[in-house]
Amino acid sequence: MTATLYAYAFLDEFVLLYPVYALLFADSGLSVGQISSLFVLWSLTGVLLEVPSGAWADAVSRRLLLWIGPLLGAAGFALWVLFPSYWAFAAGFVLWGARGALGSGALEALVYEELDRAGAADRYARLMGRAHAVGQVAVMAAMGLAGPVFAVGGYPAVGAASVLACLLCAATATRFSEHRRPPDDGDSWGATLRAGLADARRDRSVRGALLLVPAVTAVWGALDEYTPLLVRETGVPEANVSHLLVLIWAGVTAGSLLAGPAERLGRRGFAALLTLSALALAAGGISGTPAGVTLVALAFGGFQSATVLADVRLQKRIEGTGRATLTSVASLGTEVVTIAVYGAYGALGSTFPHGVVFALCAVPYLMTALIMSTVARGRSE
Repeated sequence: MTATLYAYAFLDEFVLLYPVYALLFADSGLSVGQISSLFVLWSLTGVLLEVPSGAWADAVSRRLLLWIGPLLGAAGFALWVLFPSYWAFAAGFVLWGARGALGSGALEALVYEELDRAGAADRYARLMGRAHAVGQVAVMAAMGLAGPVFAVGGYPAVGAASVLACLLCAATATRFSEHRRPPDDGDSWGATLRAGLADARRDRSVRGALLLVPAVTAVWGALDEYTPLLVRETGVPEANVSHLLVLIWAGVTAGSLLAGPAERLGRRGFAALLTLSALALAAGGISGTPAGVTLVALAFGGFQSATVLADVRLQKRIEGTGRATLTSVASLGTEVVTIAVYGAYGALGSTFPHGVVFALCAVPYLMTALIMSTVARGRSE
């Protein structure tokens, strides 16, 4: 299980198109507005498919969805480089969004239940944290290789490498072990969806854990798309922008690796982690200097640890059969909030510098930390 998970996490993120796809769109004649509409289409696809795909994973097979998803991604990337046009890019984003929806919820549910079956559920945070770290190393490796591969073969070569990574990812997914048996109910998909949502309505602790996931994950996840603009605003040469982006990803990787030890944090410790990360984000953004990017990297590392821990809290609170369904509900909330952050960033970014907008985005984390501290204080009294 462990080796398969790490290989899957690496190949899932080892996509050489990631650092250059925006350039591909621009070089194909798309305007900024058209490119933004593609991002929205990508997110909307996830919103529409997130919960149904989670229920499908609970009703059929989580492993099945984990190998189908990368095949959809491969088809989408192939469309981009073979037929570079707005509608091909749009179709590719729909396929990419479907890929993400199929894997979201299914992977967490499969890993947690296989560990639980082996009596090792306490390893979940450490294992998933390391898997996230492996994925982030893959992103940095893709950033490093994209340039040389592009120099040799242009977009077709980068696209071919991305398609190959997706195909290998799908092949790796077939190696996951899955011992659970899907329900025998003739209306299993609908029954699974209703059962999962009923668990959330009935259990207050599950609802709280569901809300915590988007509260922790969405804002910094959306900000990641704007980090190149933040870095360039500090005045560094264009050639050095990628170096500082790697620094940010190194911070995220460290946050993933520290998620296991951070599991010992209680509510107050979790709130303190969010508070310190938010303050680092605000200070790093406002500084407007390359040195401030280090603070942003530290903030992203803290938020990454918190993201893994929020998922751990959710998995521990789910007791029914709809684990993938409820995990997908949390991911749906993340997608919705992410779209809202994109909209807010667009509005604020037209008035304020990127650093100021990053600093303002620390406010939701401070509010979440305050709520968690208040709840922890109330329970201790």
